[in-house]
Amino acid sequence: MTLTDTRPDADSSLLASLAAIVGEKHVMTDAHEMALYLSEPRELFHGSAVCVVRPGNTAEVAAVLKLCHDNDIHVVPQGGNTGLVGGQIPGQGGFREILLSLKRLDKVREIDVSSNTMTIEAGVTLLRTQQEAEKLGMLFPLSLASEGSCTIGGNLATNAGGTAVLAYGNARDLVSGLEVVLADGRVLSNLSKLKKDNTGYDLKHLFMGSEGTLGIITAAVVKLFPRPRGLATAFVGLSSPQATLKFLDLALAKAGADVKTFEFISRFGIEIVVNHGQNTRDPLSDPHNWYVLLELGSMNEAGVEDTMMGILEAAFEAEIIEDAVVAASLDQRADFWRLRELLSELQKFEGGSIKHDVSVPVAKLPDFLDEALAAVTKRFPGCRPVPFGHLGDGNIHFNITQPVGADKEKFLDQWDAMNTVVHDITTKFGGSISAEHGVGTLKRDLLPGVKDPVHLALMHTIKQALDPKNILNPGKVI
Repeated sequence: MTLTDTRPDADSSLLASLAAIVGEKHVMTDAHEMALYLSEPRELFHGSAVCVVRPGNTAEVAAVLKLCHDNDIHVVPQGGNTGLVGGQIPGQGGFREILLSLKRLDKVREIDVSSNTMTIEAGVTLLRTQQEAEKLGMLFPLSLASEGSCTIGGNLATNAGGTAVLAYGNARDLVSGLEVVLADGRVLSNLSKLKKDNTGYDLKHLFMGSEGTLGIITAAVVKLFPRPRGLATAFVGLSSPQATLKFLDLALAKAGADVKTFEFISRFGIEIVVNHGQNTRDPLSDPHNWYVLLELGSMNEAGVEDTMMGILEAAFEAEIIEDAVVAASLDQRADFWRLRELLSELQKFEGGSIKHDVSVPVAKLPDFLDEALAAVTKRFPGCRPVPFGHLGDGNIHFNITQPVGADKEKFLDQWDAMNTVVHDITTKFGGSISAEHGVGTLKRDLLPGVKDPVHLALMHTIKQALDPKNILNPGKVI
């Protein structure tokens, strides 16, 4: 089978030129093979492309982009294809657009223990990055439910968050240097390990969070951290969002930087996981309106459990929490984490779900939840909210499950109306309509309504300066 057999509308000259760069077997045109790359996990976005191109190194990425730039071919970069806002999926035009998969850029180039850094290519999975650090007794703290599939390039291009932001920051905070291929094929090589460098603009931050619209990240120098020697994990029941915020304040006051995780889940979220997950159960004997997964990590092996017990005892005494259990083993800790990690995946068993990835200032989170919950249940009677997420950094996955017995498609048709209700309240509280999942296609048209006009104008100016032909990921973000 030749490259032109399965796509009669494809430009054979383009395909031949791409094959000359990456090898014929790495230019995919078969519709069945391409299908895996052209839709995303929630099946909300489907696209088409001339082909899927799989370069094996930075030089090949640069050559592909130069070719596409010279011939006005659009390029949609993709990592592990785990994104939830359509940023990694081509449009429907197809003929003048290629999908550039970075999965073959999967080398760990260097680990520098003295500098506490690892230089890795964009296609290395997040899980492998964690494992490589662990081999050396170190920690790469970025942690996401999709870590077995998502890639470092995609994590950085979307400025991923996850469960450890409270202690370590977002993805952009975990990087000291980048290698990026620009729209015209030039390579910005700044794989710096430096903690201090004030020689002009810190350009790496332009590309992290840009979702592949300004350049394609091909490698990064990521920061490694000492691995905590002592861990203590608790699962806690509370009565209200106000109580969860008081509990967070108390935990930070008593444990400070040792507070590594502070995740919250609604009662309905726990019911979803217990009812539909395998080997899951409610750790507490009685139901509670809200739950918190609290984890402490200390460089001292001894003492962290005492600190945890001190936090819980003080919280009980102040009548902030209703019940709690501390993991007595690694298996029990894993059980606690499973309740949090499976929630996104298992919501589908309750029917259609309208998603929101929002953030508000931490101090305003209880008021936001009270107002948003009241608003959506009034506007959409019978709907079942499933708020959960990263209370420690103000990021809420405010998802709304369809009413019992409702028609799924009719419920999902209310997506825009539901977004309007939730996003209006988010904006009122000084929040963001995209906390960690990005903008992509899903939220692109919402930005003019929530971003400062000068901010948007500067985004367009930067895009025009770096990609004047609009080659990179057109139609995404702006």
